[in-house]
Amino acid sequence: MRIGILSDSHGRTAKVRDAVARLDARGVDLFVHCGDVGDADVFEIFVGRPFRFVWGNCDLPSPPLLAFLHATALTVPAHPPLRFNADGASVAVFHGHEPGFAAAMARPDADYLLHGHTHVRRDERRGTCRVINPGAIHRASPPSAAWLDTGTDELIFIDLA
Repeated sequence: MRIGILSDSHGRTAKVRDAVARLDARGVDLFVHCGDVGDADVFEIFVGRPFRFVWGNCDLPSPPLLAFLHATALTVPAHPPLRFNADGASVAVFHGHEPGFAAAMARPDADYLLHGHTHVRRDERRGTCRVINPGAIHRASPPSAAWLDTGTDELIFIDLA
């Protein structure tokens, strides 16, 4: 499965559109946003696309935003981490501020652990787990996203400067 990974867009719609276009050019089966998405304008970019996300510490899941997500069939996450299977690989997604994040980093129980929050790219192995932070769409130098192929374990960071 080819996953387009984004994080920390903080409502920067134009930058998210650019990231999505660049990821689409590589072929994406699923978009994952690791939190601090922003407002409905950013979520609207993902309507009709395979998309999953977690809430970040700056996200405000207000009643109007939740109503928008339900109306557009975008799945509202339950408590973190978000978990799913990709090509037989287990994936856990955090923002990085949650109480359980430090424990998950100390003892990862997935093949891939995706997170944001720090605005800093990361690609490291912790035992059999690959920990990935795509960087950030906003307040990063350079702004970035990431493309992951779970079938081949290939990871590419995409500069959005």
